[in-house]
Amino acid sequence: MREYPGPPRGPFIPPVYFLGALAAMAILHRYWPFLQLLEAPYRYSGIIVIVLSIALILRAGLLFKRAGTGIVPFTPATSLVAVGPYRFTRNPMYVGMAGILLGVALLFGTLAPLLMVPIFAALIQWRFILAEEAMLTANFGEAYKDYRARVRRWL
Repeated sequence: MREYPGPPRGPFIPPVYFLGALAAMAILHRYWPFLQLLEAPYRYSGIIVIVLSIALILRAGLLFKRAGTGIVPFTPATSLVAVGPYRFTRNPMYVGMAGILLGVALLFGTLAPLLMVPIFAALIQWRFILAEEAMLTANFGEAYKDYRARVRRWL
């Protein structure tokens, strides 16, 4: 198994980007809500999205733990997980984070916080996913290429 160094390690791991996006959403909602899209009780659909997204993250993390492979970006991958939610998305933990952000945006009900969801997804893809995919290709070769051909990056 070859190691791929990936981007430099540091304090800016995906949960930091996630928390930054949450903070930005709250600030945007408070100071620049722009347009009220949803009113109560429809805004509360965000709770369902948040709960489902947390369940997705927990399930994906449990599968990594069972497989004995690292969950922290750019740590050596010891096995290729392709079961459970990994049958539908190559990045269920990132999808879950984006889902939580979407749920929070729905709870706020305004347009401006919703803008953070695609920004978060783009940053995560640029900063983490592309390098992780290169690392997995280097480590697992054709097995990962076949998996990548079958399963979408996001949804």
